[in-house]
Amino acid sequence: MAAVAIAVPLRKVFDYRVDDPQAAQIRPGVRVRLAFGRREVVGIVVSAPREIAAGEFEYRAIREVLDSEPLIDTALIELCSWVADYYHHPLGEVLAAAVPTHLRKGAATSLPQTLILRLTAAGYAALTQLPARSASMKQLLSAIAERALSAADARALAPTAALRRAMTQGWVDSVTSSNHTAIDSELENGLQAAARSTPEQAAALLELKQRLGSYSTSLLEGVTGSGKTEVYLQLTAEVIAKGQQTLVLTPEIGLTPQLTDRFIQRFGRRVASYHSGLSDAERTRTWLRARAGEIDVLIGTRSAVFAPLPRLGLIIIDEEHDVSYKQQEGLRYSARDVALVRARRRNVPAVLGSATPALETLHNAAIGRYAHLHLRQRVSSAAPPRIEIIDVRTQPLTQGLSTPLLDAVERHLGAGGQVLLFLNRRGYAPALVCHACGWVAPCPHCDARMTLHRGRQRLLCHHCGMISRIPDPCPDCGAAELTPTGQGTERIEDTLRLRFPEKRIERFDSDRLARAGEIERLSRAAHAGEIDILVGTQVLAKGHDFSGLSLAGVVDADQALYGTDFRALERMGQLLTQVAGRVGRAGQPGQVLLQTQHPDHPLLLQLVNEGYPAFCEALLRERRAHGLPPFSHLALLRAQAVDEPAALEFLRHARTALPASAEVEVLGPAPATMRRRGGVHRAQLLLRSASRAALHRVIGGWIAQAEPMNAAHGVRWSVDIDPADLF
Repeated sequence: MAAVAIAVPLRKVFDYRVDDPQAAQIRPGVRVRLAFGRREVVGIVVSAPREIAAGEFEYRAIREVLDSEPLIDTALIELCSWVADYYHHPLGEVLAAAVPTHLRKGAATSLPQTLILRLTAAGYAALTQLPARSASMKQLLSAIAERALSAADARALAPTAALRRAMTQGWVDSVTSSNHTAIDSELENGLQAAARSTPEQAAALLELKQRLGSYSTSLLEGVTGSGKTEVYLQLTAEVIAKGQQTLVLTPEIGLTPQLTDRFIQRFGRRVASYHSGLSDAERTRTWLRARAGEIDVLIGTRSAVFAPLPRLGLIIIDEEHDVSYKQQEGLRYSARDVALVRARRRNVPAVLGSATPALETLHNAAIGRYAHLHLRQRVSSAAPPRIEIIDVRTQPLTQGLSTPLLDAVERHLGAGGQVLLFLNRRGYAPALVCHACGWVAPCPHCDARMTLHRGRQRLLCHHCGMISRIPDPCPDCGAAELTPTGQGTERIEDTLRLRFPEKRIERFDSDRLARAGEIERLSRAAHAGEIDILVGTQVLAKGHDFSGLSLAGVVDADQALYGTDFRALERMGQLLTQVAGRVGRAGQPGQVLLQTQHPDHPLLLQLVNEGYPAFCEALLRERRAHGLPPFSHLALLRAQAVDEPAALEFLRHARTALPASAEVEVLGPAPATMRRRGGVHRAQLLLRSASRAALHRVIGGWIAQAEPMNAAHGVRWSVDIDPADLF
């Protein structure tokens, strides 16, 4: 008999009969094909076969064993089991999240062949002779000249027609390989040497190198521009020299190209990226290469925390504070926290890097659980940028932009600098209003307003994805004129194009960057100084190194000052500090302007005048006084139903059924902050405890009772451990 994990929403594994011919093949980690209900599915064996006494049950047999060797090793199965236990989630679904889609469906584990492109002598000649109008071709040839690319990488950079023409003309040729090691020799002479370390970098490296070979967690807190990435690179060089692998986690897909380029320039092609922006085939190939030990450095987003790395020697979590590390749907895990557990289980060091560490991380460093290393000075000798507050209550505004901000933009552009304008709100306007009757375009499925996207000539709901046409006239009173109210990134972009028509202005948000390869293209253009004004959301605030940037303007610093979530102020402080950190990184004088309606807000003033550390100390005092994380632990039981009373009634029954514990406080049930979303009503029950163990005992005891029973008719429920928000 073998225990098999199947990707179904049941917190159990399933026993299947092992027939004699299969017995030698059945081991933990192999995939098997089997019948489940009326379907045929692929599952993963999670324990060694065992004998059971004859009984009254007739067990189904495993139909086919798909692997001659385990697809995932015992260590990864144990990590996934920990995740399933800690987050109270079905093991089968956790294992499914750890394996690429193709392999999850039973695809072969042989490494697929990759077409590697190289520039020929004719290509080098063409690169110098092509006219300026052949911009996409020059970009393609330049990229291949810099380093050999896979065909998939090339297609992300330029149109397929350009690649086809380059090969037809003989400017590009190709070799077929299952990995990139065949071209490593071409890169060796072009690899960059380590930069000269600052005294702070040298001190941090000395301590981190001493920690290699055993488990530890170190917080590397470095102001933006202080050279944290160089520390990562030099530490990784030590790991590779020992024949080991490094896992680097980054919170956003948009940050992977720049970081991957830095590592490739230092270590060659045994560096790879892994994230959802890749095709299923590319993800499968990278996953299998990592498993085969052909990758020395794997750089990826959340799901990379589960990648198979048999020689793992170091885990780096960059921008560790970022909320994107927490999955918000399905398996609600924190990749940062799972990475730390993986490091401990593999007995390897973990490095948490950030200019704005999370309060939980700072608390762990303060009590000695983590080592705390500092990089307080920028690598360049320039002083940090000046941060100034603009009181917009006294200023005339042009589509949300004050005169002092527009004047500063003009001044910095005139001096040859780049400008970044930050607004964490995409679209053209957050509301479409009828001034005759007061009607505001609502989402029919959510308690939210529709956002006007003028480029698409549509109204969009940013919560459920609903798209509708712009009404004409007003559906309530028939008035002809509907007015966009408020600002989004599209509107700021349009306003700046009118004011600075001769400048190149590009928008960086999820609408603009949705097309494959677009973020890489625009990021490289920005890094090359080809873009004068960058307008964007938090995509721009994280980790980018725009050397020419001399001014950052925060269009609306008030978005989080009065948020309903207790973490809103922390995130506001992180975001504003990160935006300010993009400025003056190459040594030029920098300036940061914050537009606000609340220039006297005490925490905003503390952030501006005393810096992020003092701001965090104030927040930690507030958290301690109110018993909030990191001084307590939270779990959120969510329920949703078509009717709000049904969701609330389910949670009232759940509260009654929770095992009694004097150590756990239960708050609610209550409607969620956004009561209706995507056509369903949402309610929640919050559990809080100073004891993590007590919290898990209560949650686990309730799930053991609740799961065998169907939920109330039409009610769906979920458990969120360590919720990132209470929205």
